[in-house]
Amino acid sequence: MRAVVQRVVRASVQVDGKMVGQIGAGLLVLLGVRKEDSSADADYLVDKIANLRIFRDAEEKMNLSLKETSGALLVVSQFTLYGSTVRGRRPSFDRAASPDQARELYEYFISAAAKAGLSVACGQFQATMQVELINDGPVTILCDSERQM
Repeated sequence: MRAVVQRVVRASVQVDGKMVGQIGAGLLVLLGVRKEDSSADADYLVDKIANLRIFRDAEEKMNLSLKETSGALLVVSQFTLYGSTVRGRRPSFDRAASPDQARELYEYFISAAAKAGLSVACGQFQATMQVELINDGPVTILCDSERQM
């Protein structure tokens, strides 16, 4: 499971001109699921993201986590995170999970984040979405459960 995590002042996602999710200060997570992923991958990423020390403390150092700042999480599914451009000019999505598996793990991730005490908003799975954000910093971090040690 792969997540592009962006610290934001605010972020929102629309489908067909209708707002389906929005947050104030917090993290926008673009979430990709691969064929080999399981709920353990989602649990790992929820814990990692909730506790990343990437928010400023009183001394302007990145020293606080999402949990410590009571920030919100906006989760948007994005299978293209597993696009490979190694061969040719059209990305291959062979490593991406099937829609059914990806939906199950995407929904599991959202549920696990809420159970961890995070305020969670989300996009709409398998929809064409327009995501708008104001990146704070900018701070963008890549988290990947495949690379956990």
